Amino acid sequence: MPGGPSRWLLRVAFAAFLRPGQSAGYVAVRPTPRSRSQALGFLKCFLGALKMEMTEMTGVSLKRGALVVEDNDSGVPAEETKKQKLSECSLTKGQVGLQNDFLSISDDVPGPPDTVSTRKGGKNSEAQLEDEEEEEEDGLSEECEEEESESFADMMKHGLTEADVGITKFVSSHQGFSGILKERYSDFVVHEIGKDGRISHLNDLSIPVDEEDPSEDIFTVLTAEEKQRLEELQLFKNKETSVAIEVIEDTKEKRTVIHQAIKSLFPGLETKTEDREGKKYIVAYHAAGKKALANPRKHSWPKSRGSYCHFVLYKENKDTMDAINVLSRYLRVKPNIFSYMGTKDKRAITVQEIAVLKITAQRLAHLNKCLMNFKLGNFSYQKNPLKLGELQGNHFTVVLRNITGTDDQVQQAMNSLREIGFINYYGMQRFGTTAVPTYQVGRAILQNSWTEVMDLILKPRSGAEKGYLVKCREEWAKTKDPAAALRKLPVKRCVEGQLLRGLSKYGMKNIVSAFGIIPRNNRLMYIHSYQSYVWNNMVSKRIEDYGLKPVPGDLVLKGATASYIEEDDVNNYSIHDVVMPLPGFDVIYPKHKIQEAYREMLTADNLDIDNMRHKIRDYSLSGAYRKIIIRPQNVSWEVVAYDDPKIPLFNTDVDNLEGKPPPVFASEGKYRALKMDFSLPPSTYATMAIREVLKMDTSIKNQTQLNTTWLR
Repeated sequence: MPGGPSRWLLRVAFAAFLRPGQSAGYVAVRPTPRSRSQALGFLKCFLGALKMEMTEMTGVSLKRGALVVEDNDSGVPAEETKKQKLSECSLTKGQVGLQNDFLSISDDVPGPPDTVSTRKGGKNSEAQLEDEEEEEEDGLSEECEEEESESFADMMKHGLTEADVGITKFVSSHQGFSGILKERYSDFVVHEIGKDGRISHLNDLSIPVDEEDPSEDIFTVLTAEEKQRLEELQLFKNKETSVAIEVIEDTKEKRTVIHQAIKSLFPGLETKTEDREGKKYIVAYHAAGKKALANPRKHSWPKSRGSYCHFVLYKENKDTMDAINVLSRYLRVKPNIFSYMGTKDKRAITVQEIAVLKITAQRLAHLNKCLMNFKLGNFSYQKNPLKLGELQGNHFTVVLRNITGTDDQVQQAMNSLREIGFINYYGMQRFGTTAVPTYQVGRAILQNSWTEVMDLILKPRSGAEKGYLVKCREEWAKTKDPAAALRKLPVKRCVEGQLLRGLSKYGMKNIVSAFGIIPRNNRLMYIHSYQSYVWNNMVSKRIEDYGLKPVPGDLVLKGATASYIEEDDVNNYSIHDVVMPLPGFDVIYPKHKIQEAYREMLTADNLDIDNMRHKIRDYSLSGAYRKIIIRPQNVSWEVVAYDDPKIPLFNTDVDNLEGKPPPVFASEGKYRALKMDFSLPPSTYATMAIREVLKMDTSIKNQTQLNTTWLR
């Protein structure tokens, strides 16, 4: 084959970097005869399907720190489109690099959750780090890309099956069938359900009328060179203490617009007018130091207006924290002035509410001219930010393409989903995709086995990883020198890079402190993964032993308190009321043989179920309760026929805003698709609902075994 298998596989991977109107590969759940290219498209996109939307990840993003393979399939527009977008925004040199990074195929290893928080450091530490990482990422060679493709193929031979993490049962009796999930990321749309119970939609791009807002001229009055100098001043990237801009047309109106432009576009800078040799200059300077970036000036915001601008963010193929990082860079503010109720996954179209401190709707709306695959609207000013966990859940619109089930099979499956529901398992993305599952690291943390924690995170492993991660691990195995291994990483924000940096700083004898450099949410992700592993196994055993009915000794919640179902009270409850505990020091366990099963499982892992407090407070598990069966709400579905696999099968919010007519389906077609709508509460995996409909193992390993003939 021309170019060799690696180069050919790389070209196939490019198919995933397409817009909703274009084909994005396949994610099949049962093998059907297809061409070689379709087979490899399946393998590429199956990664995206495994990272399906978890309906609520309010404290932790499980995709961070290189623990889960990122799809990296940002849209790649034509060169002319890029130039047009850049021109409209009048981007500075630094911003052009950012735009290209956002629109091109990225080699980023996803950073930790607190890349959306303020870092502390020396005068230019943050800016230097970002510049250094952007340069390093841009410099990744095609060879690196090919290595990634090779290692992707390797991953097909490794990893976990559902049975490995306790996902073994179904609750319905219908016959399963096959379908293609996330053939295109636009086949999976998530709308957030707010605390008031309303589903968030992007349906209004208008800007609230406010006489105190500056004019549109603020976006064009400064030249690209002036913007670059001001940005460097704002970010302390040079030795200048001020920047002077000559006023060519010396009128009060023109000076006012320049003052407004600098203060609006560059938070933290103040301005004054000076006469120099008979010419008028507006001089920008720092008023409040670095803190001004994270705390926009108070005096520039009308007192009568709420301090927070709430807006609906529509995004394609970008996770929430990455999206906020992009918005913050374009707005030149710190990401931690944004707030939201829950994170949304990458490989999907998602719609959610965001709040930002003291940024005008006018300025936010201007980003619609600058950014691809983003749209901001439904602006309003409010007194309060948003808080993690405030949402009621998410509403999903999912298309399963090329289904094989008969109309009767589909009817039975969807009726069962609506009436019975599905087992509320933690999905496969909770446990990682390489040969070292995240729950193993969590177990080692709980055991206080810090050498093992270090070894599990850094040792070479089977599975698909970036080429530079493979080289980093090889260097670590060979030398046990954290500085040498760190030099192999062009991207330092991954968990491996942070741990190596910690080991370089604190030494090999202080692994606890070195591990502590990793952001807290990432560290806790490991032990939460272990809790999820235990919970999945125990729920499977509970259903195997007692079926789908409540029994004496089961647990139910009364308010926030768990209590036992007594013998004479069992008929007052259904299986939908029963909860099971995640292990911890502040929970009770069922009063039947499942309690002993918990004890046996933790004892086998050298953990004491009666003492889940850790020497380090952060790693003490209090535990929680989780319903064992979830019944989706607002369930509806239809089977549609279509001939062109590239056509969208429903309209998005942006399609509706643009007035696009909904798709028209033929009575008969070459293919059939199942379009599903349903709502799920927080902390629930849509993957597991679709698993129940299709009756198929969603793990990468199983899918590979089903499709090995495609690679021959």
